[in-house]
Amino acid sequence: QVQVVESGGGLVQPGGSLRLSCAASGSIVSIYRMGWYRQAPGNERELVATLTTGGSTNYADSAKGRFTISGNAKNTVYLQMNSLKPEDTAVYYCNAVTAIPSKIYWGQGTQVTVSS
Repeated sequence: QVQVVESGGGLVQPGGSLRLSCAASGSIVSIYRMGWYRQAPGNERELVATLTTGGSTNYADSAKGRFTISGNAKNTVYLQMNSLKPEDTAVYYCNAVTAIPSKIYWGQGTQVTVSS
């Protein structure tokens, strides 16, 4: 089993920055990818960015140029969010993906609100 815990959400003004953190614990040896997703009210959960232990990244178009994912993708991953917009308001979820067994573990989410 893997436990995933996010932190760092909060209220920020448009144009501001926020850094989210995610920590995985437990049976982390098989983790090969960690990532960030978000879900706004009334919307489906969507990809923000992912990072593999090999260093490969994948960003949603909405995140390119503004958000940066970093960490070792084995037990920690971060999301630096700059130039935040009201439409970035959502609950941000972190996940960890294991190879053996093939499973996805989710955190409980952290609220990000962008508002003046």
